[in-house]
Amino acid sequence: MRPTRRLLLVGEGNFSFSVSLCNASDRETRITATCYESEERVSRQALAKTNIQHLRGKGVEVCFCVDCTKLKDYFLPAKRNFDCIYFNFPHCGRKAGVTKNRELLTKFFCSCTDVLAEKGEVHVALCKGQGGTPADQPMREWHNSWQVVAMAAGAGFILSDVHPFNLEDVHGYKCTGYRSQDKSFSVEGALNHIFTRGLPFPHPRPVMCQTELEGKRVSFQVPEIFVDKINRGFLDTNSDHPVRTINEKLIAQLSQTFLLQRVDGSLSLLHHGHLSTVSQSNAFSIIPNTEQNPSSEPVGKGTARGVLFPGLHFCRDIDQDDRMKAQEGDQLSEHYHLRSSLLVYVQDVIPRLSFLPGTLHVLSGPVFRKSLISPHTLPVFHETLFVCAVDKGTEGSCIQMLMDNIKNTISSLLPSLLCFTLNSTVEEAKSSETIELNDSVMPDLQLDKTQYFICVKTETSDSKANGSCVGAISAAPCGPINSELGIVFASVNLDLLTMQICGISDWRMLWTSDERFLNQFIGGELGPFKSFSLHPPSYVHDVSFWVSEWEQFDEVAFHTIARCMSQETVVSIQLLDSFQHPQTGQTSLCYRLTFQSCDKALTHQQVAEMQMQFRKEIQQCLHITLR
Repeated sequence: MRPTRRLLLVGEGNFSFSVSLCNASDRETRITATCYESEERVSRQALAKTNIQHLRGKGVEVCFCVDCTKLKDYFLPAKRNFDCIYFNFPHCGRKAGVTKNRELLTKFFCSCTDVLAEKGEVHVALCKGQGGTPADQPMREWHNSWQVVAMAAGAGFILSDVHPFNLEDVHGYKCTGYRSQDKSFSVEGALNHIFTRGLPFPHPRPVMCQTELEGKRVSFQVPEIFVDKINRGFLDTNSDHPVRTINEKLIAQLSQTFLLQRVDGSLSLLHHGHLSTVSQSNAFSIIPNTEQNPSSEPVGKGTARGVLFPGLHFCRDIDQDDRMKAQEGDQLSEHYHLRSSLLVYVQDVIPRLSFLPGTLHVLSGPVFRKSLISPHTLPVFHETLFVCAVDKGTEGSCIQMLMDNIKNTISSLLPSLLCFTLNSTVEEAKSSETIELNDSVMPDLQLDKTQYFICVKTETSDSKANGSCVGAISAAPCGPINSELGIVFASVNLDLLTMQICGISDWRMLWTSDERFLNQFIGGELGPFKSFSLHPPSYVHDVSFWVSEWEQFDEVAFHTIARCMSQETVVSIQLLDSFQHPQTGQTSLCYRLTFQSCDKALTHQQVAEMQMQFRKEIQQCLHITLR
């Protein structure tokens, strides 16, 4: 049986919209229509009086003297779960400016949180240009608009849809002016904005892990930036995440050409060993601590999460005492790193594999890197690595077969594929302005001079998402194991490939906890992603500081701190100015940070607090002096 839908209309004038909605609704819909004015005043209009009588005759609840900024005062708790709240053309009246009307919207949205169902919607119709979003044509200057998305964010709402408010679709509707004046206004170009609740920003607490290293049980603290990403299980067998779906389709295609063998999940999250000069600066250094009193239980008082990496236990909700106990243990003599690529395990894996020519070994899992901030530069992503032994001299044909199979898979999943290229040099890959190349696809090991980059370019009107480098193929000698064999490696960045195939413009969306993301890919279905958070507001803050004279400024660390302190809401960092003092020789830098969330409601106040915390952190960690 279809559940009853409960609709609330606020700020009604002559109730003509209520009548139109009532006539178009089915029997299972319950409507409550409210007005700010008294019934006596409103009923002076003949049209309003007729509409009120019609509504009551249809069983609609009609209420008067209802203030839309204090909705919970008018409804008992049992009657507060409205599925949809409508507010058409709100206005404070008379010649109220944009500031007053913004205040009205802010209070209205806050009031809605008290009476709206968890998955309910808030519909706000605004006249042409008032909303201040790109959907308005023409779009007003931000300061001259009602900034409806930013006002809704204060109550935790995000804009999930926007479409024209067509009078033809609302039969019998007649707009009226302030205080039910029988004077209409133009609704040409008006838009209906549909808001839904966004997930709140989490308050992550530290996560400690236990694992076995060098025969000892050790603990280490997960870098704060990865607390909500390190154990998500996107590649698990029961996962519908598009990253897994694309990985499985890629593996299935290659299995038609190669004898394929998956490497079990025995690869450690931590890596100890040589890293190239390039990857060394981008790796997250970890100093594990041995347990003074090792036990079989996870560290801390929190509940251990499911184990994704063998021998690794995740514990949340640990307190300061727990962290101190872990830190008091004996530190291992050398640093370890969160793995920055699965390639770092190749030398360890090859000896224990039955390495026969033609067999394709597959390793998959998440990897972690420090990186500069951009929509297509990923600090964490899922990598699939294909490793194949071949007879020396036949590496070229193996590379061609790998390329053909990867191309066939991408072509079958990406109808808008314009071209698929294999470039032999970084310069060649960068030669196209529509191809973005970053270290998310750069192999960590300098295996050989034979190295190619897999570039994908699509037909799209968005030049920023027009193409990217999604992987690399390399060849190397097999080494002392078998001098007659060579090895071919193909590394694919599954997250970048998923973004291209599903039309996802921001890598952060892949990691959202909002069910509206995964609901678009249930059962492994792949298709164009439709964002559930449209035109999110952005906020700009500048920071200026003197850099230390005795230390080189680490820009990657600067970006990494910004990621962490902003909970991944900094989407752009731009160097505005560099100045050297003529007398002291000191260097001053000025950066502009742009904050924007792709899936949550972000407010000006939240950004201000993040900015303050960021300033404190860079002063302490980078030894700079704020200006």
